[in-house]
Amino acid sequence: MTRIPSDDRDIIEQAMYLPMLLTVLERDRLVIEKAPFKLKQPYINLVEETIKAVQRNLKEVKEKMRKGNMNLQQIGHDDTFTQFVFFYKGYEEQHNYFNPRIRNKVQELLEIYLYKRY
Repeated sequence: MTRIPSDDRDIIEQAMYLPMLLTVLERDRLVIEKAPFKLKQPYINLVEETIKAVQRNLKEVKEKMRKGNMNLQQIGHDDTFTQFVFFYKGYEEQHNYFNPRIRNKVQELLEIYLYKRY
């Protein structure tokens, strides 16, 4: 049973997912820059603005974590699961996340940041 309230756990999970989303966006930007689009600048601008929005939100999440005495550390991964340790107000909890669940959540966040946030 977890000692972390669901609101604080959501903040910690955002600190887990948002850097992954930034990695996806950075890779996509590189692919777009190399792709043979006729008009690639609008796509690059969209991805860059999305990166800025994610970075702003990640900064807010990190500030909330600092104020709430929370931290996150990845301790391992394999083909199926990724293990994290959540540090919360002096407590330490290990959590395993199914890799397809992580991918699906990052994909959901990508959709939100690209077009559902407008």
